[in-house]
Amino acid sequence: MQDLLNTMRRLRAPDGCPWDAEQTHASLRPYLLEEAAEAVDAIDGGSPAELAGELGDVLLQVAFHSVIAEEAGTFGYADVEGAIVSKLVRRHPHVFGETQVSGSAEVVRNWQAIKAAEQGGQPRRALDRVPSALGALAREAAAQRLAGVSGGRDQLSAALEAAPDTPQGVADVLAAAVAWARAHGVDAELALRDHTTRTLEALPDETTAP
Repeated sequence: MQDLLNTMRRLRAPDGCPWDAEQTHASLRPYLLEEAAEAVDAIDGGSPAELAGELGDVLLQVAFHSVIAEEAGTFGYADVEGAIVSKLVRRHPHVFGETQVSGSAEVVRNWQAIKAAEQGGQPRRALDRVPSALGALAREAAAQRLAGVSGGRDQLSAALEAAPDTPQGVADVLAAAVAWARAHGVDAELALRDHTTRTLEALPDETTAP
């Protein structure tokens, strides 16, 4: 990791790479999303070597942001690493402490209780609990879980029947489809991603005009 950080520092130096030197936390947002998505694609592809490479690209984003913050004096990589290690230890008292748990469901309940205590017991707005950068289907699924929404084929059929041919009507049908997927333990975001991949794989290769 220190080699990676030193490489980024060199790239950001006055005699380094102009493009790297110009980047900010804000300008790097699309790259962070893109690299994370490509890592997910590598998992789906089943190639360990490809996954290792894509995880390296994700780690590059961590290093990039850490060096930018280091230059600004706001935080450094040690803060990033230290914070996540402390969080993992703190939220796993059944591993690093004396707490006893009966299974993963209790682990999740404890995690949420510890997380709430860390925030002073103040509940967060639902809007703050679901990242806005999630894919639309994944974000809808998270919102439904928070709202306790359930659904099934009947609700989907009703939504299709009642929906007007408008953006709101389309949104209502998509939300009902997400609820239907959740009812059957299907991740709608991943299901559609896989479907899109199959569609693209079936298309002919691009040809170059003579």
